[in-house]
Amino acid sequence: MKLPGNMQGMMKQAQQMQERLQAEIAQIRVEASAGGGMVTIKMDGHKNVLGVKIDPEAVSDVEMLQDMVAAACNEAVKKVDDESKQKMGGMLGGMGLPPGMF
Repeated sequence: MKLPGNMQGMMKQAQQMQERLQAEIAQIRVEASAGGGMVTIKMDGHKNVLGVKIDPEAVSDVEMLQDMVAAACNEAVKKVDDESKQKMGGMLGGMGLPPGMF
């Protein structure tokens, strides 16, 4: 099915914007910590954990350490989501779409 010229151009533009957005998201790097910095997680825009730093003092209490790792991971995910939404909002803002559509 062939789309009208204007619609076809808009679809191509949307695809290019999506590719640019994905490239920008891939470049996101965040760092989050828990327990006053005893556990630090580094994460990329695709929510892959890039690094974990654990203060040796945190190792003495395994349950507390597990909670801090989970909390730091959750905070890192939230930061990635926030940055992704910000990038998406900035990019889609120029398209004149209604708020909340994406």
